[in-house]
Amino acid sequence: WKYYNVTYRDHVLCNPTSVAKLEEMVELLRLPDGADVVDIACGKGELAIRLAERYGAHVVGVDLSPHSVQDAQARAAGRGGRGSLTFVLGDGAAHAVAPGSLDMAACVGASWVFGGHAGTLGALGAMVRPGGLVLVGEPYWRADPPESYVQLPDRPRDLCLTHAANVAAGPPLGLTPLYALASSEDDWDRHECMHWQAAERYAAEHPDDPDVPELLARVHRARDAYLEVGRAVLGWSLYLFRRASG
Repeated sequence: WKYYNVTYRDHVLCNPTSVAKLEEMVELLRLPDGADVVDIACGKGELAIRLAERYGAHVVGVDLSPHSVQDAQARAAGRGGRGSLTFVLGDGAAHAVAPGSLDMAACVGASWVFGGHAGTLGALGAMVRPGGLVLVGEPYWRADPPESYVQLPDRPRDLCLTHAANVAAGPPLGLTPLYALASSEDDWDRHECMHWQAAERYAAEHPDDPDVPELLARVHRARDAYLEVGRAVLGWSLYLFRRASG
C-alpha cells in the first residue's frame, strides 16, 4: 500500500473524475434524509463525507488500505453534517450487509472487489432496497487497444467493457440505468499527472529510501503507457442505477 499512499498523496478523489462531477452526481442522487449507505473501496472517503453533508446520510466506508482509512477518518473530522460516518479497514467483498437493507450502495473504481463490473452490480444491487440506488465507477474502452498495450501487466484486454456495455449490464440484473457521467481528457490528465508529481516529490524528499528506484520505474512505465496509448483508448465514468421496485 506504500506505492498507492505515495502516488495518491495529493488526490482528493482516487479516480479519474473531478470534484465538480462528484458533486454533480451527489446532487443527482436525491437520497432520502438520513439514508443508509455503504461505500465499498471508499478511498479517502470524499463521497461518503459529501453524502453525510448533503443528505444527513449514515455511511459506512470500507477499504483495504490502512492509509486510505486513516486519511478518510482525518478528512471526516469536523465534517459530516447531520449524518454519521464510519470507516472500516477490511475487504469490501466480505463486509456484512443485510440483503435489501440500504438506500444506496457504492463501489467507485474498484469493481475487482466483486470480480468485475457485472459482479459488482449484482452484489450492490442485492444490498439495496427495492427502489434503492447503486453507484459504480468503471473504466471503458473508447477505442480498440493495440496488442502492445493490453500485454502490459495491469492493462489486459478484459480490463473493461465499452461505455454502452457498462450501461447495458444493469437491466439483466434488475437495475435500471439512470445516469452516466463520463470523465474528460482533462480529468484523466489531472489524475495521471498528479501521480507523476507526487512520486517525483517523494523521491526528492526521501533520497535514501531504498524503494525509490522501483517507485519511479513503476510510475514512469505507467506515465509512458498513458501518454502513448491509454489517453486515446481509455475512458471512465460514474454509473448510477436504480433497483427495480417490484
